[in-house]
This record gives sequence, C-alpha cells and structure tokens, in this order.
Amino acid sequence: MKKVSVFAPASVANISCGFDVLGLCLDNVGDTLHIEKSATPGIRITEIIGQKLPLETEKNVAGVAALALLKDYGQNVGFTIKLEKGIKPGSGIGSSAASAAGAVVGINHLLSNPYSKSELISFAMEGERIACGSAHADNVSPVILGGFTLVRSLDPLDVIRLNTPLELVATIIHPEIEVKTADARAVLLDKLHLKQAVAQTANLGALVTGLFKEDYELIRRSLVDHIVEPVRSVLIPGFQQLKDNANAAGALGTGISGSGPSVFALSKGMETAHNVAKAMEEVYQKIGVPYETHISIINNEGVKIV
Repeated sequence: MKKVSVFAPASVANISCGFDVLGLCLDNVGDTLHIEKSATPGIRITEIIGQKLPLETEKNVAGVAALALLKDYGQNVGFTIKLEKGIKPGSGIGSSAASAAGAVVGINHLLSNPYSKSELISFAMEGERIACGSAHADNVSPVILGGFTLVRSLDPLDVIRLNTPLELVATIIHPEIEVKTADARAVLLDKLHLKQAVAQTANLGALVTGLFKEDYELIRRSLVDHIVEPVRSVLIPGFQQLKDNANAAGALGTGISGSGPSVFALSKGMETAHNVAKAMEEVYQKIGVPYETHISIINNEGVKIV
C-alpha cells in the first residue's frame, strides 16, 4: 500500500475531575489526513485545507509527530501529508491531538503496523509538545485507543483504557473565540489546598468506578472539578449559565473541555443530549456569542482508516 486516508476524531480532555489524566474520544468531528509514501526520505506537509497552519514540518504537529515515529523506526523512508482540518485550533476539543494522532496511525499503517496503538501515543505526544509546550497524553490517548482513557503515568508512559457506558452521549458547545492551551495553563495555581486534592481524588476514583459499573447516577455525582474549573471558567463567556442550563436540561454533568473555550456536557441518551444542546445554545443566543454545537456518541474505535 502506497497511500492511505485516515479520520482522526476530536476529543475531550480532563472531564472535570481528571485534569491531565482523563480523556474521551468524540465521533463525528475531526481531521482527515491523506498520507502517501515518498521517494524522498523524511516528512513533507504538502497542503493544509480549512485552517492557516504552518507547512514547515518542524512547526506542524502532524509533521513533528511523524518525525518522532520515523526517528524511532530507524529506516530511510519518506511520506507526504495532506491535512484537512475539521477541528479549529484553540477550540478545546483536541485539534493538535487529532492531527498528531492521525499522522502516526496513518504512517504506521503504511509501514505494515510495526507499532501497537499504545506505542504510537508517545510519538503523537511530541506533536502536542510543539502545540502547547508540554507532551501531554490526555487527548492523544483516547484519539488513538478510542473510548475513555486514563493516563496513569507519563514516565514511563502508562495509559489505561476505561469502559464506555453505552448510553453516554457528549454535547459540546464551542464559542467562536480562541483560548490557547499555553494561556489557559498560565492561569492555573501552583499550589493546592489538601482539602481540594482529597475531593478531586475522590471524584476521579468515583468517576472511573461509575464508568465501569455504568452507574449514571455515580457519574453525575463525580463530574465536579475542585481545581481547574474555578480559575479557568473566567476565560469562557457565560460559563456558569451554560452549566446551569445544561444541568437543568438533564445533563449528568458539565465542564470545560480541555483548556477551553469549548464546554462539554455528558448525558444519558441522545434525546437528553439534544435537549442539553438547545439549553446551552439559548445562553449564547441571548448574549450574542457566535458558537458551534456538536452532539456525539463516544467513539470506541479512535482514528480509523477511511
């Protein structure tokens, strides 16, 4: 096989109580990458459709992730990448993660899959390092593995795939402003009170338990962020009203998607997820903020060949 196209989906990271460790994979929004073998060794980005992003390989997240894979692979091979961006950078639903993950999955496929999915995560993380200054794994892990994932450790890398309750649906509302991950990290506090850490740990453990038991009421009680949301929410217009409206419409819980500005809600069932979307849209319609809305099942497959 000389060429392949892959669909790399968006993702939600943190999921309220799981800052930098939890993530989930969305289904119906993402990037498409067209990757082809080249006679010229290395990686070349030939075209980017949909967004203005650098074509220089060393400045592009897909290019950097692909280079990391080739460096480890150790053979003199080359590929070109054409990127169709379906996710806006800075939207909070894993734009850089999708591009990086799609690149390494596609190239791995053309190399006859010398790496497992779990091994590909570390290469995709190098793309994240270029995007925001840190090689975090909470977005790329669910994009590559599918479903919900928990990053237990970065060194050594240890990612656990969690259970996905069948009726769980995500609603995402994206106010059309950009919040850069680096800026969103800058507002975080350097120190925590012990009481905050204990409460957050309890919610994280309970949420993981709720996912495995498919206990929606336990999931509801656990989707509370004591650490990040209180300081980051000021960057998102109408955040508290979005949260209040979504929860009143039946959401299990609502929070900041990644570093924002997107806001996610999890619901039991597609009908409730649509009601939640309408309730959240009313907030931005009232205050005049342009937005996009996505309603998605949880994607258990991750990046797929198309």
